[in-house]
Amino acid sequence: MFADTDMLGENLPVTVTNVTLIAENGTRVDFNWTNPWNAPSSITFPKGNYTVTYIAPLNNNQLQETYLSPYNVSVALPAEYDVRNPLLAGLSQGANVTRLPDNSTLVSWNQALSFNLRFYDQAREDLLYLFAEFMVILAAILLMPFFLIRKPPEV
Repeated sequence: MFADTDMLGENLPVTVTNVTLIAENGTRVDFNWTNPWNAPSSITFPKGNYTVTYIAPLNNNQLQETYLSPYNVSVALPAEYDVRNPLLAGLSQGANVTRLPDNSTLVSWNQALSFNLRFYDQAREDLLYLFAEFMVILAAILLMPFFLIRKPPEV
């Protein structure tokens, strides 16, 4: 089912394109597409191990999904995105992060019922450091009068 979860846990339809189902031996497998009115679309196929690929819009640099049974999940992020800074990124429990030689990142979960992945780009990291520098300068300016008017301890 191609759906996103809202704040109340309800399934919201997500528009997907280029859906492909690939068997373990690398061959493409046909599937049945159902698209009920005002409900998430879904695909059905024979039982087995498959790789499903599709293109869908992203919201706020975040991927999340919940499954009815455990799956192995792999997310490949291009080189311009990262998940290493814990102040900007978020990974659900059990994530295995691998940095590849081409600077791309592979994040995977084994037997996951759900996963959550928040990633960021270089501009967002630069903005975090700029904000941190501004806060340090502001703290120094606000604390300076306190240190200047403090009396030395009497002996």
